[in-house]
Amino acid sequence: MTHKNPSLRASSTVPEREGSVRGKSPAPGKKPKPESMRVKKPPKKVLEGNKWTVENFEKEPQPIEIDASISHSILISKCSNTTIIVKGKANAVTIENSSRLSLIVESLVSTVDVIKSQNFALQVLGAVPAVLMDSIDGAQIYFSKESTGTKIYSSKSSGINLNVISGEDEDYKEVPLPSQICSYFDEGKGDLVNEIVSHSG
Repeated sequence: MTHKNPSLRASSTVPEREGSVRGKSPAPGKKPKPESMRVKKPPKKVLEGNKWTVENFEKEPQPIEIDASISHSILISKCSNTTIIVKGKANAVTIENSSRLSLIVESLVSTVDVIKSQNFALQVLGAVPAVLMDSIDGAQIYFSKESTGTKIYSSKSSGINLNVISGEDEDYKEVPLPSQICSYFDEGKGDLVNEIVSHSG
């Protein structure tokens, strides 16, 4: 098509409209590297002040022992296929982002907190006031006679079995913790009612 306007006729290129440029879509986000390709940090067991830090232990052939005192708190992070023994009476223990970890404690002043961990085992030889679990997939907990009154708080967790000493023979009895709750509003009580759902058979 020939333009009557000489300035348009002289222009051989058509200006591009804004926003019509192709090939400039945002790049996709980087995917996280699989565990096998991530740089593994060296194992660490250190006491800084009153805090023990135990992290990055994997498939340890021998148990890791911690000689704790009543003022010590213990953080166990990113450990797998490892057994940790806490000797003495410590203040508190926190476990996070660990799998197939076995923890043996004598006694604690405060609690055992377990966060985002799978298939862990806890054995209490003495007494612990409470065990708190958040985002747990599979756990075996063994309580001594002294710790049968320990309170257990769990959220977003499943597959937790409690083993308590029972009977004259003092054998362990396995009791699964409830993982399914039925909730409904009771007009008569004017409040929310929560009931444990049990599956028989």
